[in-house]
Amino acid sequence: MAALKAQKRVAVLTTVYRHNSHSDVIASRLLLTDMLDGTGKDSPLQLTSLYVEQRPPNDISRLLAASHRFRIGTNIADALTLGTGTLAVDGVLLIAEHGDYPRSPTGNTQYPKRRFWDEMLTVFRKSGRVVPVFVDKHLADNWEDARHIHDTARELGIPLMAGSSVPGSWRMPPVDVARGEALQEVVILTYGSTDHYGFHALECLQAVVEQRREGETGIRAVESLQGEDVWRSIRQAKVAPDLLAGALRTLGVDRASAESLQAKVPKPILWQVEYSDGLKASVLELNGAIQGWAGAWRAKTGTNVVATQFWTQEARPAAHFTLLLNGIERMMLDGKPTWRADRTLMTSGLLDAVLQSGVPGGRRLETPWLNWSYSPSWRWTEPPPPPPSRPWGEQ
Repeated sequence: MAALKAQKRVAVLTTVYRHNSHSDVIASRLLLTDMLDGTGKDSPLQLTSLYVEQRPPNDISRLLAASHRFRIGTNIADALTLGTGTLAVDGVLLIAEHGDYPRSPTGNTQYPKRRFWDEMLTVFRKSGRVVPVFVDKHLADNWEDARHIHDTARELGIPLMAGSSVPGSWRMPPVDVARGEALQEVVILTYGSTDHYGFHALECLQAVVEQRREGETGIRAVESLQGEDVWRSIRQAKVAPDLLAGALRTLGVDRASAESLQAKVPKPILWQVEYSDGLKASVLELNGAIQGWAGAWRAKTGTNVVATQFWTQEARPAAHFTLLLNGIERMMLDGKPTWRADRTLMTSGLLDAVLQSGVPGGRRLETPWLNWSYSPSWRWTEPPPPPPSRPWGEQ
C-alpha cells in the first residue's frame, strides 16, 4: 500500500472566528471534514496555527484550539513561526471578512488585509522563503492595497489565490460562455449588502466575461445609479429587457417590469460597466425582489439569451465553500495557483470604482487603472450534486 502523503501545515490569519463566519466555513473544514460535522471527507491540509484579531462573545476559536490541539498565535508572526522565529508552515489562509471595522467614505468595509499581508511578508523575508497564500474574497477594499498585494506576491514569487466562493458553485441551468465567444451584453443580479454581496456579483460577472474572445481586455469606465435613476434606466432599455427578464426567471421572478419591481425594491442600485472592447455589463441590486445571484448574456451574433442562477447552499454545510477549498488545497499541495489572482485584482478594483462612482449621487467614472488585460486560467465545470442541507444553527 502506498504511504499517505503528509499533510500540509497551514496557518489561518483571520479577523473573527465564530459559527458560520468565513473562518468557520473555510478553516473548520480542516478540522471537521468537508461536511463540518466529522462525517465527510478529510482535508489534506492541517490547521496548525491560528491568529484571530477580534474575539466577540460568540468566538469559537479557543474551543476548537483546545479540542483539536492547534496553536493560537499571540500575533501574526507567532502564528506563522510557531514560536520558532522562522516560517514554520506550508501555507497561509488570510480570511478577513467579519468583525468590527470602519467603513470607507464610499461604504466599503475596511478590513485589515494589507496590514495582515505586510506583517506576513516581514516573516517571509526574514525567513528567506515563501509559501502559498489564499486571500478570501477581494484582495483589499481599495485599489491601491489590492494592487500592492498582487504585485508584492509576484515580486517575491508567492503562489497567490483569492476570490469568491460563488463563481465555482452550481449554475442552474449549468451553462457558460463558450471559450472565445464574442459577447454583446451581460446582466448580473445581486442582493444583500452592497459591498459584501456586490463583490460576489462582480466575481460572477468576471468569471463569465473573461471567457470571451481575447479574454479580459480591460474596463474603460463605470457608472453607479440609485433610486429613480435605476427605474428610468430600465424603462429606457439601458438594461437589456430580455437579459433582465431571463436572469429574473432563473430566480423564480417572471414577467417583471420596472413598475412591478419598483413596488418591491425600495433602494435599487445599478452598476454599469463599460469594457474596452465595447462589451456592456449591468449589475442590479434588487433587495426585496430577489434572494440570490443570477446572470444572463447574449453573444454579439444572434439573439439568444443564455441565463443561469449562481446557486449557493445557504445552509450548513455551505458546500460551495467545499468547492472553493478544493481549489485552495490543490495549490497548497503542488505550490501552483489553481487559478491566478488576476480576476480578483480586477474585481477588487471594480468594486472600489463602482462604490466611488456612487458617491455622491452617481456619476460616470473613467477607470484607466482597470484598463489592462489578462487571460483566464480557470473555467467553470459543473460540480457534483450538493450534499443534504441542515439548519445554519447546527454543527
